[in-house]
Amino acid sequence: MYQGILHTHNFLRWLVLITLVVSVLLAITALLGKKPFSAVQEKFRKFTVIFTHVQLLIGLILYFTSPLIQQFLGDFKTFVKMGAYRYFGMDHSVAMLLSVVLITVGSIKAKKATTDHQKNKQIALWMGIALLIIFATIPWPFSNYPRPLFPGM
Repeated sequence: MYQGILHTHNFLRWLVLITLVVSVLLAITALLGKKPFSAVQEKFRKFTVIFTHVQLLIGLILYFTSPLIQQFLGDFKTFVKMGAYRYFGMDHSVAMLLSVVLITVGSIKAKKATTDHQKNKQIALWMGIALLIIFATIPWPFSNYPRPLFPGM
């Protein structure tokens, strides 16, 4: 069961990344071109938040069922000094939680904004920062604590 949840989490990252990248790029393009906030952008905003929150829930399930995390939490003083344990137990988890908060704040601020410029600005800013944090803390295959690009690989 744990392995299936891990594969789902790994796969879902692509939906989060795709919708987040598109949302940010559309907002930046609209800002630079002084274009209105479109219905397509609204859909991407919504899907970005939905996929991000589903990813958070799956991540929380993983966090509390992972054997690695159980060891980390069971003997924090020892395992916080060990790279992979600290990375998944703290670094990745805290950074991703922060990213979820930033995406949610950006979405709410864009939804409440009264002008198209403000909507685009909020998404570009908040979701853009979240995107940078996510890119920096995903366990890429070339990182110190790799995960495969696609589930089951």
